[in-house]
Amino acid sequence: MTDWSRLTHAYGSAEDIPALLERIASDPTSARWNDLWSALCHQGSVYSASFAALPWLVGVAGSGDRDQAIQALNLAGAIMAGADQPHGAGDVRARHSADVAALLALARQHLRTADDRGEYVCLLEDVLSFEGVVGWGEELAWGITNEEYEISCPGCAAGLFIVLGERGFFSTSGDYALSDDVETRPLLPADPASLTGLGRRLHDLALADGQGEVAHVLTHVFGGATCPDCGTGFSVAARISAG
Repeated sequence: MTDWSRLTHAYGSAEDIPALLERIASDPTSARWNDLWSALCHQGSVYSASFAALPWLVGVAGSGDRDQAIQALNLAGAIMAGADQPHGAGDVRARHSADVAALLALARQHLRTADDRGEYVCLLEDVLSFEGVVGWGEELAWGITNEEYEISCPGCAAGLFIVLGERGFFSTSGDYALSDDVETRPLLPADPASLTGLGRRLHDLALADGQGEVAHVLTHVFGGATCPDCGTGFSVAARISAG
């Protein structure tokens, strides 16, 4: 049995977590889930109590309530994205291997039936986190959902926006959200047939799941871009995963 008083979360002792889990189980409001996120995965940081909560999250993720299952999978995915942080919980992938395997299976199951683009991409990100894919567990969904990534140019170190979506597909160092009069360079999408590795896998998975729009965006995520300031060409995915 877990001794929560010996564990910590973002605000100190985790002895209050069991009561919070009970409140969520009986009345799963957004506010209570937000409280759990804030304690266990505060701005991306994780703690010993974060991993102790995985068995409970597995239970919720395996319930018949899809909305609650997605909440649990998203929080568990964010926690596992921080598995390599100095959290004081030891080798969490080995210690919680059964929980992570169960979460991965559930995330894949819900992924196939997701009809909302945002939900789909978040679940795709969760799958990568549970698999331990480095560099994408916290970045993939944010950029696709918000239709932009913020990166730095490998040539001149300028801060760049990689824009993907309604405004088009381009790179710029200007504040394109406030003005249309900024210099842009079109992105160079990858040929789907030439994709390899993770890019090919995610693209093909999105197509198989009927997420053609996501698959199209992924050709740009795993394609090329040019810095409008210095003209340096680079791989978008390489800059995203580089942080």
